[in-house]
Amino acid sequence: MARIVVFGATGYAGGKIAAEAEGRGHEVVRVARKPGAGITVGSLHDEAFLLDVAKGADVIAVAVPAAPSDGKALVDAVPALAKTGARLGVVGGAGSLQVAPGGPRLVDSPGFPAFAKGEAQAHVGVLDALRGLPDDVDWFYVSPAPAFGSFNPGEKLGRYRVGGDQIIGDNISGDDYALAFVDEIDKPAHRRKRFSVAY
Repeated sequence: MARIVVFGATGYAGGKIAAEAEGRGHEVVRVARKPGAGITVGSLHDEAFLLDVAKGADVIAVAVPAAPSDGKALVDAVPALAKTGARLGVVGGAGSLQVAPGGPRLVDSPGFPAFAKGEAQAHVGVLDALRGLPDDVDWFYVSPAPAFGSFNPGEKLGRYRVGGDQIIGDNISGDDYALAFVDEIDKPAHRRKRFSVAY
């Protein structure tokens, strides 16, 4: 079994991933910025804390917003994450997915919600940063279907489809997104790649 450190473990995606991993017998360290039951308090923007909590970890799952918070964006933490030696798994966004092969990204499409653009564009930067890491840093980035989120939790169906850089469906529940994420931990199939999941 793997030792998995989940940043953003009190959030929607992070909580689902932690629960799925624990259900499979993995050792999970739940990290969040605010105290709670079973929570290790800390920030991935604190490099000393990050390197300490990552000791012995096989995978670091990053399920935090990409847009700046308190002056720091997720992309700023990528260099420190790369120093941990663990495989990096990032909860991505759908905005960077293409609406059709060779077509525009969802975030650049007419009608994309203005309130979501900052987060979507920040995730584009995170994905670019991951792709620019040295070849010895292993990572994966999972983009959900566009209608993924706590506002649309759905039900666990125990299935999902896997795509690449294009949108392949509108929905995926939180539970089945977590299923896909932890499946990638258990049976790596997308080393140093982004993939998408949907029904």
